[in-house]
Amino acid sequence: MVSRAHGLRPAVFLDRDGVIVVPQFRDGRSFAPRRLEDFRLYPEAAASLKKLKQAGFLLAVVTNQPDVGNGLVDRSEVDAMHEIITRELPVDAIKACFHRQIDDCNCRKPKPGMILEAAGEVGADLTKSFMVGDRKSDVEAGRAAGCATVFIDLGYALPPPDSPDYVARSIAEAADLIIETVLTAQEGP
Repeated sequence: MVSRAHGLRPAVFLDRDGVIVVPQFRDGRSFAPRRLEDFRLYPEAAASLKKLKQAGFLLAVVTNQPDVGNGLVDRSEVDAMHEIITRELPVDAIKACFHRQIDDCNCRKPKPGMILEAAGEVGADLTKSFMVGDRKSDVEAGRAAGCATVFIDLGYALPPPDSPDYVARSIAEAADLIIETVLTAQEGP
């Protein structure tokens, strides 16, 4: 279904919390789970990612996890969460930024560092790829990396991103939208 010209393949880059993982909500904001016992994948995540895989997409999770840098959660706890993701979902790579919000690193979204690193590792064509996220920083990172952007609108009490390419309400809706977009583009006018 998807073209593999020049050896590079299209990818879907996925934020973690709010996209494939159920976040914890407080005061209209979402937060990453800090304990393994609170970590849950969205029920539709596995089927949605499987559909994207079957459509020919590489899949990479790119996630800011500043709670590690802020000393609020152990890195081993986050690593255990990521082991669940790799066991339960057909992902090709997971990239995490453990820096604090105030650190000036190149990996923390909205900078595109994690996307660029993952793309290089898995052989992704960024011009044919998508970044799916639930925050403005996800959309900005995807745009900076040259990807189409899908904003999953969960109704947060934060300003939404400016002009994402697409808007969805869940990973299931985002996966269908991405596949439909690619099929429509392949059919042409």
